[in-house]
Amino acid sequence: MSLPPEKASELKQIIHQQLVKMDVHGRIREVLAETIREELAPEHQQLSTEDLIKALRQRGIIDDVMKELKFITDVNEKERTSAPKPSTHFVDREPSVLKKTNIDPTRRYLYLQVLGGKAFLEHLQEPEPLPGQICSTFTLCLHFRNQRFRSKPVPCACEPDFHDGFLLEVHKDSLGDGSKMVDATTMLSICDPVHMVLIKTDTFGETTLVASYFLEWRSVLAAENGVTNVAVELLGVGTESKVSVGVLNIRLEMYPQLSKTLSPEVTNTQFALEHQKTAEKERLFLVYAKQWWREYLQIRPTHNVRLVKIFAQDENGVNRPVCSYIRPLRAGRLLDTPRQAARFVSVLGYERAPVIGGGGGKQEQWCTLLAFICRNKGDCEDHANLLCSLLLGFGLEAFVCVGTKAKGVPHTWVMTCGTDGTITFWESLTGHRYIHRPINPDDPPLVEQPKPLYPYRTIGCIFNHQKFFGNCQPSDAVEVCVFDLHDASKWKPMSGEAIKSVCSPGTTSSVPPFPPLCASTIDAAITSNEIELQLRILVSEHRKDLGLSTVWDDQLSYLLSPALAAYELERTTSISAGNEEFQDAVRRAVPDGHTFKGFPIHFVYRNARRAFATCLRSPFCEEIICCRGDQVRLAVRVRVFTYPESACAVWIMFACKYRSVL
Repeated sequence: MSLPPEKASELKQIIHQQLVKMDVHGRIREVLAETIREELAPEHQQLSTEDLIKALRQRGIIDDVMKELKFITDVNEKERTSAPKPSTHFVDREPSVLKKTNIDPTRRYLYLQVLGGKAFLEHLQEPEPLPGQICSTFTLCLHFRNQRFRSKPVPCACEPDFHDGFLLEVHKDSLGDGSKMVDATTMLSICDPVHMVLIKTDTFGETTLVASYFLEWRSVLAAENGVTNVAVELLGVGTESKVSVGVLNIRLEMYPQLSKTLSPEVTNTQFALEHQKTAEKERLFLVYAKQWWREYLQIRPTHNVRLVKIFAQDENGVNRPVCSYIRPLRAGRLLDTPRQAARFVSVLGYERAPVIGGGGGKQEQWCTLLAFICRNKGDCEDHANLLCSLLLGFGLEAFVCVGTKAKGVPHTWVMTCGTDGTITFWESLTGHRYIHRPINPDDPPLVEQPKPLYPYRTIGCIFNHQKFFGNCQPSDAVEVCVFDLHDASKWKPMSGEAIKSVCSPGTTSSVPPFPPLCASTIDAAITSNEIELQLRILVSEHRKDLGLSTVWDDQLSYLLSPALAAYELERTTSISAGNEEFQDAVRRAVPDGHTFKGFPIHFVYRNARRAFATCLRSPFCEEIICCRGDQVRLAVRVRVFTYPESACAVWIMFACKYRSVL
């Protein structure tokens, strides 16, 4: 690598300054004298360069110099398997340096340190990972009063090496700027816990929810010197919610230090009063819900088989009113439209709650929002709750519907009511929208009835953060349902006051606050390039195994981009655009007498090998990848579309062109 003269002289100057700073010349003279004195006979006072370098290396001087010189390398540089292409995207390759946080001296902070874990017995036999080896990792996610934090991933072990600090700002929203420096008594009235979620990521990038814990941080207000150490026992989730998964050592500290701490009696009394108040509200709501259910059953005995869901268990096995899982959620500038919100929710992974043993029964687990978005996947209820919250944030009248799909499979989806009475169903797992037009069973047989396009069969109840309705129409079939929510003979309402007493924010500590959404950390261009390169290698290897050569057509690959962009636009907006230009470009790129074939496919994960295996299961795609013929040219294009919470839609298109030989 050659440098311009001015750069070379500048580099020499920097090296010279570094050597002078470390007094390397003096140390070399000492080593030289010592080596001549000790290792050479008086008659042979000749010393070669190699001897001197060997002596310097033995005394660690070369290592010291190398440590001081910081080299910035391209950590993502990979062996190139195809002709180098011009870069389309530039990123700052400098390694990130941990910066010190500037603390505003007029604000009050809680410094939460995680000082390691112990007794994670499931990983007792886990071997020590070798340097550079990919291993399963733990990540701790925190939410406190609209602030979110994530720890560095640490290898899974019996005693995971967590060493992270999080600076949480504490202030009273309702008091404005005057509460920047709140005192201990005011902080005691802030009952928001620190929600901690532990996520395990395996070697394939699959995430698992390990634990969800609400930390009561206010014990630090009564601690001597404003510092306290807490051993937090984490319990499992779902069916393992009573089983310990491990212990985290946590240190809590107030900044600036409290001038006056509270007595433990005061804090304990406050906690007891809050618990008592919460328990009483929940008890009263339970009494009301039982009364409501008795009245509902008296309307029609068959109501007892309808899916009317008043309570649902969260990941910790706690029964909570379903209305508490919904809250208007504004996405700031991360999402622009309700349809974009539906697309975002649909690209979050779908996974049924794990169940131990057979029997085919569905394990119920409605996750809190933080647990759902931190592991980036969940059941249909989690998707529906998030979509309903986002649509409410966009100012729509949205409800979660509980009912069944074909074959009586329980399902949840979202419904919006337009001001003109239009009822729209939103499928949270796909982002599809359906207009509901009810069938009138009393119409004569000759009257043409609308054909329902949606997959839903029955509906038992609908709810949001303020309202709950039980379906009391003669039939619970969706196609004949009339959604006149003001008609109590069709929809039995719950008391809004009763719902508000247990579901509105701040009324009870058992309802966790909603976290804000975070912007994506994925670079779409880099990720697209990486997946595309990996797919090229996989296709070439697959064809090589079949005895086929592979020639890539870069121009044809590039021409596939508009199609992928159009597919994503159509998924988001239901509007198809740009197809004419794409078809015209392909016709120009494919000569007369040649055949073109293309196969687009969509994924919500970024594992190239897994995507390739799925593609090969499609006969259309396999036909393209294994194409035989004269002048075969292959193309592949990958386009990653990023969404909040590092969710992404990955579009892949394989294509080939070849001379048709009859």
